[in-house]
Amino acid sequence: MPDIVVMFFVLGVVAGVVRSDLSIPKAAYDILSLLLMLTIGLKGGMALHGSLSTSLLIELAGVTLLGIIIPLVVFPVVRYLVRLSLADSASLAAHYGSVSAGTFAVALAYTEAHSLVTGGQVTLYLVLLELPAIMLGLMLYRRFSRADASTSPAGLWHETLTNRGVILLVGGVLIGWLYGPNAGESVTGLYTNAFQGILALFLLEMGLVAAETLRSLRWSHSRLIIFALTAPIVLSSFGLMMAFWLGLPAGSAVILASLTASASYIAAPVAVRAAIPDANIGLAMLASLGLTFPFNVLIGIPLYHHLWGWLVGI
Repeated sequence: MPDIVVMFFVLGVVAGVVRSDLSIPKAAYDILSLLLMLTIGLKGGMALHGSLSTSLLIELAGVTLLGIIIPLVVFPVVRYLVRLSLADSASLAAHYGSVSAGTFAVALAYTEAHSLVTGGQVTLYLVLLELPAIMLGLMLYRRFSRADASTSPAGLWHETLTNRGVILLVGGVLIGWLYGPNAGESVTGLYTNAFQGILALFLLEMGLVAAETLRSLRWSHSRLIIFALTAPIVLSSFGLMMAFWLGLPAGSAVILASLTASASYIAAPVAVRAAIPDANIGLAMLASLGLTFPFNVLIGIPLYHHLWGWLVGI
């Protein structure tokens, strides 16, 4: 059976499909998302406590390289095969080059449930994949667009680096790394022990949103649908091959593959909406949250685990 937290996502989808009056207030969702990102940061930081090394820096450099490569691969695919406009192609490159914190949380819960060895540095993967991908997506738009840029590069960097998700993830990592699993237990234990419950409620809301997003599907979106359902499998191979090359343990490999297969629906939309006003954010959300996110949660993560086993010969 799927992990129990996944069933909360399914419940949300079913409730949305039958048009139930079930809803989570926006204020409650904001709190859940903040707690989720902070908890992920704390868990990663505590696992990193006392374990910094040269090999870790090489690993993080390899992950950053993926954050540069993936948007450069996605952009021509959606521009010439999916046949989207320049603005929407740059938007999709930013969304799919970036990552989903929700997918990360589900993948982390999956590795814990299957007792897979996972390094604490996986939390840093989120930031290292997200930042360069968003910046590259916006730069691609500027490079091929004749329109004047309304936001300076410094402004884009500031907006991306000060995003609440980045602040909470990086801040959580630093706090967890400084205090470790014991010194800060009186505070950090409250968050880390409640991780599964927070994730379950977050996925319930994501299921409701995904069901609502899917209602806007039309036959004219057929190319986008094919892309959103095949991209995770193709992009996960980037993560798997990098994990194999870096010699990562199984849990870290599954999480890296899940991240490269995912698409942002929190940080990227905010940055794209401000920097590429001509982009159709609804189209990006349809692909990333309505199609790619459910695929990864329901099918993708176990599939990437199986593919990793095949790759390493287990």
